[in-house]
Amino acid sequence: MADRTQSSVQIDAPPARVLAVISDFAAYTQWTGAVKEAEVLSKGPGGRAARVRFVLDAGAIKDAYRLDYTWAVKKDGSGVVSWTLVEPGHLLKALDGSYQLTAHDSGTAITYELTVGVKMPMLGLLKRKAEKQIIDTALRELKKRVEG
Repeated sequence: MADRTQSSVQIDAPPARVLAVISDFAAYTQWTGAVKEAEVLSKGPGGRAARVRFVLDAGAIKDAYRLDYTWAVKKDGSGVVSWTLVEPGHLLKALDGSYQLTAHDSGTAITYELTVGVKMPMLGLLKRKAEKQIIDTALRELKKRVEG
């Protein structure tokens, strides 16, 4: 797999609360700027989403795709939520990532890793810059939603 881009943030809330926001796909359109639709297509063990369909509109990047999710989390919400692209859209050919949630006295540390592949040629430097922007925006929006 290609190199992943990653970033981290501290959220002033317990992991279970952060995980509740991450797993509430129906609310993504309310707090993420780019996700215009999110629909849980199937659920896995524990009732969490296993496959989710997204419609994305991030300016120049507009696409529809499906991700499969894996939930390796404990009862307190700490652990790893990961996803992989299983049904690419017109533009994306890879969208694999994860949130790692770690409990701390002051809340939750989250590390977000992402690999994006597009069907058109893109210089590695531009690709990593786009990944970094996606991650930083997602973490900022998640922090605002959880703490707001």
